[in-house]
Amino acid sequence: MIIDSQKRSFGKGEKVSLFTLGTMRATESLEKMYNIIKNAYSAGINHIETAPSYGNAESLIGNSLKKLAREENISEKNWVITTKVLPKGDFKFLKSNFKKSLKNLNLKRVNNLAIHGLNLKKHLDWVLAGDGKKFISWILEKELVDQVGFSSHGSYSLIKEAIDCEVFSFCSLHLHYLDQSKITLAEKAIKKGMGVLAISPADKGGRLFSPSNILIEASKPFHPLELAYRFLLAKGITTLSLGATHNKDFEFAEKLRNSSEKLTIHEKNALKKIEDVANERLNSTKCEQCRCCLPCPNEIPIPEILRLRNISIGYGQLEFSKERYNLIGKAGHWWEEKNSSFCQECNECVPKCPSKLDIPNLLKQTHSLLIETPTKRLWG
Repeated sequence: MIIDSQKRSFGKGEKVSLFTLGTMRATESLEKMYNIIKNAYSAGINHIETAPSYGNAESLIGNSLKKLAREENISEKNWVITTKVLPKGDFKFLKSNFKKSLKNLNLKRVNNLAIHGLNLKKHLDWVLAGDGKKFISWILEKELVDQVGFSSHGSYSLIKEAIDCEVFSFCSLHLHYLDQSKITLAEKAIKKGMGVLAISPADKGGRLFSPSNILIEASKPFHPLELAYRFLLAKGITTLSLGATHNKDFEFAEKLRNSSEKLTIHEKNALKKIEDVANERLNSTKCEQCRCCLPCPNEIPIPEILRLRNISIGYGQLEFSKERYNLIGKAGHWWEEKNSSFCQECNECVPKCPSKLDIPNLLKQTHSLLIETPTKRLWG
């Protein structure tokens, strides 16, 4: 028997579970997608997130949902579906590709459509005044979606502008326990009545499904990933994406399916211990992420790089930090473009830092610690 799970309002659309199934990692076969969606249902998940960019994910989802309805009596009406479009192309191209998405998903309409990767100012301009505006008007007028939102890997100021533009009803943001820089934006969106999805708090949030011994010891009696999930849910983040590849990936989603209450004293104590351990390991070299060092004359994303240093040294998540650092300059507008090697030691950042950090030296140390041959991105 399936025990119902808590649902939260997601903008103007259907309510969604506290966890969302991300489908980027389940595209190997119909059998894989079918089993992942079936297990998501058992874990209380009703929200599926996908995109045409995820290979054949949409068609696999469409076929899996039909199979689940036929073989398991799990109605297709149980699901809330979010798909995406990239912020480019003319009106004709956008219409054609969206119709392909509906066909692949075996749907006449979809619950939510996100502008996928609203990362640059020109992307938002495309939405507000270009063919994106025309497309959004058409898709809403034809009632082919309940609502339109966006996902973004962009700057704080760009995301704020997108939240304030009154076009979008939900947003997907990088909201992580180990990177809280966008939490205030999420709170702003929630206050406006928007739905907020946290992008990959397990993987891009620090690869917390594979925690260091430092994190494991500091977070006892909890698992670090469980605490990271609870931190976000207690903040009121609507739903957390879970890019499952195996049945065991649903362990905490099932355990926390109704866990939106405020943090308990035991959870707070564990989180404090994690921070105490990290502070002790970083000592006086911790970057507080205040961003006072910006702008850098050489356009180095100093806070992002020193955040990776914090994570690798303070929390022991070295492999995650290496992966992210070595994607700099190799992922287009989806990630930062310049690493520490671009520092010319002009020292303009040093007097701006409230913590009086020797930033040029820390950047050099971080480069030596993290640089290696980059790995291929999952998609794109």
